[in-house]
Amino acid sequence: MNYPIPASPPEVVALGQKSVNEALIAAAIAGVVQTARLTGQSLDDLMAEIMADDALLDTQQRQWLSQVVAVAWQELP
Repeated sequence: MNYPIPASPPEVVALGQKSVNEALIAAAIAGVVQTARLTGQSLDDLMAEIMADDALLDTQQRQWLSQVVAVAWQELP
């Protein structure tokens, strides 16, 4: 199933109501990258947010996610 890339933070949050699969995760990552760009964040700003300590992901998971987001940042128009 294909999901449109979310264009705003509320649309990214709304994805949380869907069943989780690879396409949904890809759409969420693309939406976060687009939203960050639209709000003037740099890739470094976004990486800092991802790497911030939280209860959801451990350090290794945050590092993996930051690598995926960096690739998405480079690949998305």
